[in-house]
Parts: sequence; structure tokens; C-alpha cells
Amino acid sequence: MKSTRDIDALIEMMAKLPGLGPRSARRAVLHMIRKRELLLSPLADLMQQVAVTARECLNCGNVGTTDICDICASEKRATGLLCVVEDVADLWAMERAGVFKGRYHVLGGTLSALDQVGPEQLRIPKLIDRVDSETITEVILALNATVDGQTTAHYIADQLESRVTLTSLAQGVPIGGELDYLDDGTINAALNARKAL
Repeated sequence: MKSTRDIDALIEMMAKLPGLGPRSARRAVLHMIRKRELLLSPLADLMQQVAVTARECLNCGNVGTTDICDICASEKRATGLLCVVEDVADLWAMERAGVFKGRYHVLGGTLSALDQVGPEQLRIPKLIDRVDSETITEVILALNATVDGQTTAHYIADQLESRVTLTSLAQGVPIGGELDYLDDGTINAALNARKAL
């Protein structure tokens, strides 16, 4: 129908977002249309503004509206601690937890032979430059416990060996987790990373 062409196009575009399928996108668009003044118009304005102002931090790869993000610019952050994450969503998750007070380095993905992603396609050379030029004493590898994540962690560890202390996040049973509901890999990692009481 000609009369709904723009709305259908908006639904199609929204359905491309992670976590939204065609039905969820349709519900979201209809809700925004019903609340046009409260939601749709302000959202459209904000999206236009973000499209113009959003950029990657030149230092760490975080997303913000300035060339150097607030985390890198903060004097309250520990300059000796550098947490390496796969993408910005991981950085934001760490920040949400509110426990890490150092700085970050976003790789932009993981090494993958199948997808032809090598170190040069990621921010690994920039990481090595940062370790060499900044006063970093510890690099925390906070990469996902996937095959590609672990391959990337081993590659980075080889590159930074003897330059800096390398650590990784603990893996295993989550707080409140029940063994019956955990997969074999998580149980294996928890058992191998056990500690004395």
C-alpha cells in the first residue's frame, strides 16, 4: 500500500537492529507513532544528532561525541591498568558494573581465520603501541570465553610477553549459579580455576 510505504520502510529498518525481529519492530514503530510527540519526534532528532556527532575515541576505541572519550580524559582513572575488551558493548558492561577504575582498549572484534580477520584488522597494533608508550603496568584481557576470544587472548599474550603483567578475568560458576544448569565448558573452567579456601 502506498499510504504506508514510509512506515513499512521504518519497520524494515528497525527489524535489522539486534534483538528486534519484524514483529517486535512493528510493535515498536506503532508505539512510537501513537506517542509521536513524546517518542518519535525526539528520537528522530536524537538519531540525527548522534549520526553527526558520534565517533570512536582515538585512544581506546570507545564511542562518544569527542575525539578522546571521557574515560581516557579522566584524571581519576588509574593509568597503569588497561582492560582489553572485544567491543564497545563489553566496555559499557564493565562500566555498568562500576568496579574497574582503570582505562580500556577496544579491539573491535576477535581474530578469526574463517572470517579472514587478522591483527591488522583489529586494534592490536594500537594496543602494543599503547603498552610501549604509556605507563601501563597491567593488561587485563577481558575477552569472551569463545574459541576466537581465547585465540585472540593468546596472540596478545605472546605479543606483550615480558613487557607488562598480563591477567585475565576469572571464569567459572557465576554467583547464584547452580551446577545443574551450567554447561560442561563452564564447569570445566570453574574446576580448573579453583582456589584454596
